[in-house]
Amino acid sequence: MRESLRDARGGEVDDSIPELARADPDLCAIALALPDGSVLHSAEADVAFSIQSAVKPFLFALALLDTGGEALDRVGIEPTGESFDAITLESGTGRPPNPMVNAGALLTASLVDGGGPDERSTRIARGLAAFAGRELDVDEDVAHNEHLLGDRNHALAHLMRAEDTLTVSADDAVAVYARACATLVDARTLAVMGATLALGGVNPCTGARVLPERVARDVVSVMATCGVYDGSGRWMRAVGIPAKSSVSGALVLSAAGRLGAGVVSPPLDDQGTSVRGRLASEALSNDLGLHSFAV
Repeated sequence: MRESLRDARGGEVDDSIPELARADPDLCAIALALPDGSVLHSAEADVAFSIQSAVKPFLFALALLDTGGEALDRVGIEPTGESFDAITLESGTGRPPNPMVNAGALLTASLVDGGGPDERSTRIARGLAAFAGRELDVDEDVAHNEHLLGDRNHALAHLMRAEDTLTVSADDAVAVYARACATLVDARTLAVMGATLALGGVNPCTGARVLPERVARDVVSVMATCGVYDGSGRWMRAVGIPAKSSVSGALVLSAAGRLGAGVVSPPLDDQGTSVRGRLASEALSNDLGLHSFAV
């Protein structure tokens, strides 16, 4: 599959920060994590990249876990037809529309346990390690530039402060979120993280319960409706697997009860989804019968 995908062309590498702009456009890797703990993978599946927006389901999960579900009162769960970084909140509530857009992720990152940004970042790192089954590093240059150059994220955080939605400082919220996005993963790790959600919160490689089953179900449900932004409806029709896209070209997929998948290829389509990643996901869905609504 990977070799056929490498011939696919189209899309542009994200250039919002220098580190993303330098990504290899020919990188293409696929990995599957199965319930028995085995991980099947292609070549290049151990090439590290920053997780970027593919971290959002896991931030939502940690916020639900640490607030006892209160996070569902603080962030909406409805899809939006607007871009992932739109400067907008729910009318009448001041809430972000869902946890898969930037406003929602800024909020969920602020809701995890911790008395300040350093403690919250440590909590997030510990949580992501549990999903991955191993310790994960952070690209400090990416974290710095995400924080420094994230003007729209700063604007969203200030807007939520003005609406009394965000209770930490705007700068603290952006700093914690930027550091989470700078976490380094590879396709194999992303597949294990996706499988942990798909298997009801149990990491298939370590056997550890990371989340209660209900929290995992809530997260995967929102991935299905909101994970590919304004392309989520088309994604679920064509692929039928809950997923979260990322400007680094990563996709994390969670096929409930079946497997997790990690795909990475940096060139993106107009919705910010990996061009080859979409093709790979469609092929996996068709070849393995993973479409959620297939009968």
